[in-house]
Amino acid sequence: MQFLGQEKTSLVDYPDKICTVYFVGGCNFKCPYCHNGPLVKMQGNPIKEEEVFQFLRKRKKYIDGVCISGGEPTLYEGLCDFIRKVRAQGLLVKLDTNGTNPQMLEQLLQEKLLDYIAMDIKAPLYLYADVAGVQVSIEDIRQSILLIQHAGIDYEFRTTVCKELLTKTDILEIASFIKGSRRYTLQNFRDGETVLGGAGRFHPFDINTLEEIERETKDYFEILKIRK
Repeated sequence: MQFLGQEKTSLVDYPDKICTVYFVGGCNFKCPYCHNGPLVKMQGNPIKEEEVFQFLRKRKKYIDGVCISGGEPTLYEGLCDFIRKVRAQGLLVKLDTNGTNPQMLEQLLQEKLLDYIAMDIKAPLYLYADVAGVQVSIEDIRQSILLIQHAGIDYEFRTTVCKELLTKTDILEIASFIKGSRRYTLQNFRDGETVLGGAGRFHPFDINTLEEIERETKDYFEILKIRK
């Protein structure tokens, strides 16, 4: 595992839990609005695995779990082994993923190594390559969604929205596609210097449009959250 960042204490990355977040470098997507541009480019201060566990042993009385984010964690063959070691510390594990590696997701779920999964759904399926910036196996995306929906653990799907890449109609189509899921989170785009496609190129949705979407889809999910 190539960890390039750490958030020692987070109250928002794992719903209703306090966690430490570790960010891996590298991603097989090139979403231009990504706010973790340096991670995608493998830029950051490497953290050795032994340092991770030295820290966790000291902090495990004060946190509930670990969130593994990125970048894309499922690119790493060592992910399963790393999670086994985290769970051996008595900690919960949340995984953030783009859903492009359903084979690894299935292994993690079969071994009961995960307590929570958050999968980013980038766009309606026919627009995936446009938003992800690369060619995408739509079948892998479909399979990951189904695996997560039937995993028997807590989960959420989430979509980052910006006006240049998605319309209100696109977002409603995503919501309809995953209707009946436990949680769906819409994250409004936030600009910044670390945006992969460059600062100043993309813009968030206006609040009125997000509220319209919320009204039209609130009955689709057990929990719908709009991060404005």
